[in-house]
Amino acid sequence: MTVAQEQTEHGAGGLSRRGLMGLAVGAGAAGLAIGAGTGISGGVALGRARERRIQDAAAAGDGIHQPGITTPVQDHLHFAAFDMMARTSRDDVASLLADWTYAATRMMQGLDVSATGAVGGSPEAPPDDTGEALGLPASNLTLTFGFGPSLFDDRFGLASQRPDGLERLPAFLGDDLDPERSDGDFCIQACADDPQVAVHAIRNLSRIAFGRARIRWSQLGFGRTSKTTSDQSTPRNLFGFKDGTANILADDAAALDENVWVPASEGPAWLAGGSYLVARRIAMLIETWDRTRLAEQDRVVGRDKAQGAPLSGGDEFAAPDFAATDAAGAPRIDARSHVRLAHPDTNGGIRLLRRGYNFVDGTTDLGRLNAGLFFLSFQRSPERYITVQRSLSTDAMGEYLKHVGSGLWSVPPAPAPGASIGAGLLGA
Repeated sequence: MTVAQEQTEHGAGGLSRRGLMGLAVGAGAAGLAIGAGTGISGGVALGRARERRIQDAAAAGDGIHQPGITTPVQDHLHFAAFDMMARTSRDDVASLLADWTYAATRMMQGLDVSATGAVGGSPEAPPDDTGEALGLPASNLTLTFGFGPSLFDDRFGLASQRPDGLERLPAFLGDDLDPERSDGDFCIQACADDPQVAVHAIRNLSRIAFGRARIRWSQLGFGRTSKTTSDQSTPRNLFGFKDGTANILADDAAALDENVWVPASEGPAWLAGGSYLVARRIAMLIETWDRTRLAEQDRVVGRDKAQGAPLSGGDEFAAPDFAATDAAGAPRIDARSHVRLAHPDTNGGIRLLRRGYNFVDGTTDLGRLNAGLFFLSFQRSPERYITVQRSLSTDAMGEYLKHVGSGLWSVPPAPAPGASIGAGLLGA
C-alpha cells in the first residue's frame, strides 16, 4: 500500500498499518523537484491541500534537471548505492521511487520526512524521522537520484528501456576495484553544507527503503574538489593542488547542452534532459606524494602548486599552452602531465562537469592514511567519460593513485510536479 492509498483509506488523521509497523515510507503522489526536499513515512498522513503545497514548492526550480548537478557545490557529501532486494517487483520499484521522491521533497526544504516526523507521532510507535536534523536548517541540501545498469536486467521488465550506453564501465589500466564498493541498482547523492544534514537524508531514505532495497555501499566526503559557479573559489584536493579550475559552470548553458544534458535524439524518452553520473573512489598514496619534491609535483600535475597556473605561464585561469617550450626546447607542460591528458584539446573537445569530494576513512593496516578523492562527474554520455579516462592511462599522476571503487548511473530529469522520479521510465 502506498502512502497515497493510506491517505485514502485512513484520512488526514488516520494511522496506517505501515505506521503501526514502523516502516518508513514516502508519499506516493509527490514530486522531487529542483531544489526541494523529502517525504513522508507511514504515520499521520498529510492533508491533501498541504501535500499539494509541498509538491508545488518542490517544483520551484527550472523544472527540467534534478538538483545537485549545476547547483553550487556544497561542502559535504553522503553518497549511497542501493540494490533492490530479492523477490521484489516492478510495483515495489515504483512505490519506492514515489516514497523517496516525497521524502526528498520535504527534506530539501528542511522539513522532517513526514508530518509527524521525529517527535509528533504515537509514543508507542517508532518515529517517522530519525531526528538528528531537528532544529537544523536545510543547509542547501540537494538529493540526486540515478539508475544503474543492473536495474535494467530481467527482474522488473525494464530491459527495453535501458539506454544503449548504460553498461558497467570497462576495466581501465590500474584499476583495483572492490566489487563491494562498486555499482548498484540506484544511487543517491546527498550534498549539503552541514554533514549531519547529508547523513540524515541518506539514513532516512534507507529507512524508507526497508523491505524493498538495501544500501550496497556508501561514501562520506568533505571539502569539495570543484566549483560550479563563478563566485565559488577554486578548492584544493588532498595533494594540495587547486582542483576544478576549468570546470563547467552553471551559467554556461551552451557548454551544459554540449557536454552534460542528454538530448532527446540520444536516448530513450524518459532520459531526455537528464545526464549520466560516474563515481570513482580513488585512493591517494598520500605518504608517497608527500615525499615527492615540489618541482616534480608541479610537473606531474602540469600546474604551479601555489597559484594553480599552468606551467606554460599566466594565472590560474590562463589557457594551457601545450606548445610552449623552455630554454632547452623541452615542453613546459609535460606530455604525461595530468593537465595535458585530461584537457579537452587532448580528448576531442570533451568536457566533464565535476562535483568530487575529498575523503579520509581512517588509516590502513600499514598505518597510512586511507584517503583520497571521491570523483563524481556528470556527462552527456558514458563514452565521453571513458574517452577521458583512457587518455589518462599514461598520466604521471597514476603513480600516486589507485582506483578502488566505480559506478555508472543514468540520471533522469526532474519529474513534473505531482509525479515521482523515474515516472517516465515506469510509465507512472
